[in-house]
Amino acid sequence: MKKILICLLVIWTTSCDELQNVVNTIPDPGGVSEQTMANGLREALEFGIDKQVSKLTQKDGFYKNEYVKILLPEELRKVDQTLRDIGLASLADEGLKILNRAAEDAVKEATPIFVDAVADINFTDAKNILLGADNAATTYLRSKTRNPLYTKFHPVINDSFEKVGANEIWGNIITTYNSIPLVNKVNPDLTDYVTQEALKGVYKMIAVEEKQIRTKVSSRTTLLLKEVFALQD
Repeated sequence: MKKILICLLVIWTTSCDELQNVVNTIPDPGGVSEQTMANGLREALEFGIDKQVSKLTQKDGFYKNEYVKILLPEELRKVDQTLRDIGLASLADEGLKILNRAAEDAVKEATPIFVDAVADINFTDAKNILLGADNAATTYLRSKTRNPLYTKFHPVINDSFEKVGANEIWGNIITTYNSIPLVNKVNPDLTDYVTQEALKGVYKMIAVEEKQIRTKVSSRTTLLLKEVFALQD
């Protein structure tokens, strides 16, 4: 019946745009309503936020997770290696750890922003996400939350640096390195760097959960997820 209807539309319409507008009004297969589809995508993202992002807020959530662990920016890797070479490995280790601790603190501020973004998903968003790539939901969430999350994370990371004495520790590290003869002096903006890396880690972990739900039926642990994601199988 749909094929007959589409054929008639091809004859009756003179514009591809007009045809597409009509085709878009044809209900999606499987009997899944627009509201159900949007709810299913919201639930998938909520699962990712609850299951994966919450892990990052725990002690060592970044530091002992090799997938998202924050390493030194490129300009400081030579600093790290030089300190180790001259017997200051413990100082280098402490400097790396406090960068990750700051990210763990910042991610605790993410949930309310994610909740607002997830609540805004409509049917058009849901349909595009469902038929998109394995990380389409994560990409959508990134587009809606990255700027407000950066604004939220940056001061938290700065405060965390002050709380754990990171500014003093890194000031000592950089001063020690810069005093070594013949090295190129460095003075990186570590607050911005850790903020950017923390955001990358958050979206990586949400993408992990999204891919699981998309590719493994066993990961669809509710009837709603099973119903909606069956449409993309």
